[in-house]
Amino acid sequence: MDKKDPRYQAYVQILKEELLPAMGCTEPIAIAYAAAKAAGVLGVTPDRLLVEVSGNIIKNVKSVVVPHTGGLRGIPAAAAAGAVAGDADAELEVISNVTEDQIREIQDFLDTKEIEIRHVDNGHIFDIAVTAYKGSDEACVRIVDYHTNIVLVRRNDDVQLEKETGESRESGLTDRSCLSMEGIVEFADSVDIEDVREVLERQVSYNMAIAEEGLSGDYGANIGSTLMLGHEYDIKYVMRAYAAAGSDARMNGCELPVVINSGSGNQGITASVPVVVYSRARNRSTEDLYRALCVSNLVTAHLKTGIGRLSAYCGAVSAGAGAGAGIAYMQGLGVDGVAHTTVNAIAIDSGIVCDGAKASCAGKISMAVEAGLMGLSMYNKGNNFFGGDGLVKEGIEKTIDTVGRLARFGMKETDEEIIRLMMED
Repeated sequence: MDKKDPRYQAYVQILKEELLPAMGCTEPIAIAYAAAKAAGVLGVTPDRLLVEVSGNIIKNVKSVVVPHTGGLRGIPAAAAAGAVAGDADAELEVISNVTEDQIREIQDFLDTKEIEIRHVDNGHIFDIAVTAYKGSDEACVRIVDYHTNIVLVRRNDDVQLEKETGESRESGLTDRSCLSMEGIVEFADSVDIEDVREVLERQVSYNMAIAEEGLSGDYGANIGSTLMLGHEYDIKYVMRAYAAAGSDARMNGCELPVVINSGSGNQGITASVPVVVYSRARNRSTEDLYRALCVSNLVTAHLKTGIGRLSAYCGAVSAGAGAGAGIAYMQGLGVDGVAHTTVNAIAIDSGIVCDGAKASCAGKISMAVEAGLMGLSMYNKGNNFFGGDGLVKEGIEKTIDTVGRLARFGMKETDEEIIRLMMED
């Protein structure tokens, strides 16, 4: 793929848009970002907050620890952290530099100030609006469709920013319809490493650091270290363990940043960490690793495009398939191997439900990576799923489209029921 090919620049830009650094689970961090922005527009620390969120935000914030809060969980903690100690200019690293004094201020805000939570349905799966009040003054910030997409900034009656929000879409981002399995492999073969070095170097550094922290520390259900026990020399277990350990730490308050993919730190970890572990175990060059990471990350983004940022469909499934695809590429299996590995993987574990961000995400990540590795092993032994096997269609692109429709439309009612169940006492 020549640099003059419009797809080349689009693929580079997609990697830059997707592989962003974030501190903590991205949905509570998006709430903190909105709250920090609202407090900044208000000009003072508010004495009351109104947080209006869609059901999927409730689902993904309810049970996860918000970093730099002393172990607090949920929407009120995220909103208070942003309003009291957030740096809105840092976007998804909005609460990465909270001091011990500020942690105490966050708790005091929760104890003494009113934070009202409202479940809203404005036609967007991803919808956050935070209104900050001080006396008779108020400031409102709304984020729609993806984590940094601010569509409204208002102080009292002064509207400082307003974007149109029609049907759910990701306006402002590169059109993902240019992605294809053939194009992704062609890009990985020809990419000038300098064009992607910065984003991939950061992904490797951040995500491996939190995976290693998860293995050495005590986080959540300790899925990573459980997998590793007795399997320290089995590369397939080690890949799963490292990926799960990153989620163990991230879901349970670890104060290390991650590089996300498709809006999710768990997906960013899953798409990258197994590929890094495999590369190091096989003594592959940095260039080989970065080309493989182009494949794993772009395959993950390609699969997620039809599904959407939030869904009843577990995002780790797509990222696990992406990891398998990246390792297939590193093994020199070309477009055919990458495509069949992806099809095999999503045929195995499509339909794992997302019931929010919490400790058990690490277990789902382990199973998603296992499916990716199983898909690769199948291909290497000449065994594959073909069109007509369940949701598998003739050709990778039709299969990806089918899975996207399943997740976005077929599982819509499932998602609504999951949210209802999670909101029950």
